Amino acid sequence: MSTTKAVIPGSFDPITYGHIDIIDRSANRFDELHVCVLRNSSKSGTFSVEERIELIEESVKHLDNVTVHHFNGLLVDFCNEIGAETIIRGLRAVSDFEYELRLTSMNKKLNHDVETMYMMTSTNYSFISSSIVKEVAAYKADVSNFVPPHVAKALDKKFN
Repeated sequence: MSTTKAVIPGSFDPITYGHIDIIDRSANRFDELHVCVLRNSSKSGTFSVEERIELIEESVKHLDNVTVHHFNGLLVDFCNEIGAETIIRGLRAVSDFEYELRLTSMNKKLNHDVETMYMMTSTNYSFISSSIVKEVAAYKADVSNFVPPHVAKALDKKFN
């Protein structure tokens, strides 16, 4: 019997309930789920990669089949390295799809064996993004409906 492995990539700066929703639902469908923190060269991070990994690990500690990694380089190379054949991408709205389609097309050209699956975020999280959460937190507003308590605490510490 072969093991099914999938990768959920992202910057996770910080992880939100929307991310956790996708991770939880994906963990039920794969033997191994690898959350991969990627550096986005077009975004400056609020949290270091190490801090993001810690926040994610705390957020997914209830899932035995989830491992959190950091990778510099091409996502398809990471997939090859761990033997994953599936990339999971969360979608919040139709506006996300155009960008995701371009990424998927490039990944498919780079490695035709890796498939991308899209999962819609649950509607109660569809408006949440890391950048909006950080903006709200910077104004000292309550972000407890958008991120787990340990992430809200880390945001408060960053901005205060």
